[in-house]
Amino acid sequence: MEGTIVLYTYPAIGHIMSTVELGKLILCRHGHRFSITVLLPVGFVDSPSISSYIDSISRSHPSISFRRLPPVSVDPVNPPRGLAAVDFDFMRKNSANVLQSLRDISAASTVRAFIIDLFCSSALPIARELNIPTYVFYTSGASALAAFLYFPRHFERSTKSFKDQHGVVLEFPGLPPLKATEMPEPALDQDDPAYGEMFSFCDQLSKADGILVNTFEALEPKAVELIASGACVPDAPTPLVYCIGPLIADKSSRGGDGTVGGQQDCLSWLDKQPRKSVVFLCFGSRGRFSAEQIKEVAVGLEKSGNRFLWVVKNPPGHEQGGDKGDVDLEALMPEGFLERTKERGLVVRSWAPQVAVLRKEAVGGFVTHCGWNSVLEAVAAGVALVAWPLYAEQHMNRNHLVHLMEMAISVEQRDDDGFVSGDEVERAVRELMESDSGRELREKSWAMREKAAEALGGSGSSTEALAKLAQIWGRLPDLGNPHAHPPHAAAQ
Repeated sequence: MEGTIVLYTYPAIGHIMSTVELGKLILCRHGHRFSITVLLPVGFVDSPSISSYIDSISRSHPSISFRRLPPVSVDPVNPPRGLAAVDFDFMRKNSANVLQSLRDISAASTVRAFIIDLFCSSALPIARELNIPTYVFYTSGASALAAFLYFPRHFERSTKSFKDQHGVVLEFPGLPPLKATEMPEPALDQDDPAYGEMFSFCDQLSKADGILVNTFEALEPKAVELIASGACVPDAPTPLVYCIGPLIADKSSRGGDGTVGGQQDCLSWLDKQPRKSVVFLCFGSRGRFSAEQIKEVAVGLEKSGNRFLWVVKNPPGHEQGGDKGDVDLEALMPEGFLERTKERGLVVRSWAPQVAVLRKEAVGGFVTHCGWNSVLEAVAAGVALVAWPLYAEQHMNRNHLVHLMEMAISVEQRDDDGFVSGDEVERAVRELMESDSGRELREKSWAMREKAAEALGGSGSSTEALAKLAQIWGRLPDLGNPHAHPPHAAAQ
């Protein structure tokens, strides 16, 4: 064993899962050379689903070691601030724990690389102090990474909050433009403490020894070339980018509550539907719609005449003790909707096994919030998309999927609140499932499925990218030696 690779993740379930998949991939390809340790912050953002997931991975992959950091507490009220600012403060307060953990691990093994999540950037100077090469693992795609690398230029030029810049469109070199009001939430308000943290995260990206991205070159060739050209960081060297995806959690690892009714029923139902005939609608763990929006979706699906499988959560404020299947569909749906559509549609409460659903032959389209894990799961299954972004970097993902990758159809959303009418739902579903352009999109998505598999094959682009990293890590000097070469020099 040549040393340890330490992974440090932002403790939200989607980020943890992507980080674990990276660890599993490193062990699968290079486990004879490196061990894996995951640093996991403990405290403010804990949840039963995260604990359950970690316990499951510890049983199924005992070679992945989880080091839970000492608990850190933050006060979300004093001073008053948004959730993102509290989260970022929580990560920064873990810096001392990260430093001690790296010292402890280094005393027992040589740390060959420290791989951090974007939101763990406050740990980058700590690793540099210990002379440990530090890489960012960007859990979204290369197109969004290109925008994030360029973000500091917009931060520096902006004289007022992006949330107040209605009608303003932000330009990015080589990328589709983005409405200022569609920036990720932490970047919207200059008076929010999260704003400065977001600027810092993006600025730190270019200071890493390299960036690992959960994508593959054939999916985003334009974005990969753009980053390599240096156009996204015009005033500094751009770190090398390694596309090592698609990293997708297998269906046995996916989060979900086994008590939720309907998940197995929906797989059985799909087995009875014609090939590529069903539109699947699912909007992620945070994807909750108002009662009014739910009714509009129902109206659009009914008018479209297409088969559908739809995962419905309770509206915001109506979670009812965790939302474990207690969704009152009769109250949420238009009167008679469930009865009228029972021969061609199925509505599932709260959760469905998304990976398994997307791989069913009956599924021909996916209406998604454009979370990157969901995008990759659809790509790997060869399913075309209807893009309906809700939060985070999803509006950027939508723009890139539609205009750069040409993998999705976009819904038209109301500017002030993102509302989508029933007529627009009908239009998007019909375009994807019935039009010539939709057929071409579905054919391209099916072809991309093969390229996704090839990327992780024996001589695939992602396999080769990870092999280059393993070669760099394997030939680094003893990083515990204060007189060793600095990381940048060693990695050249």
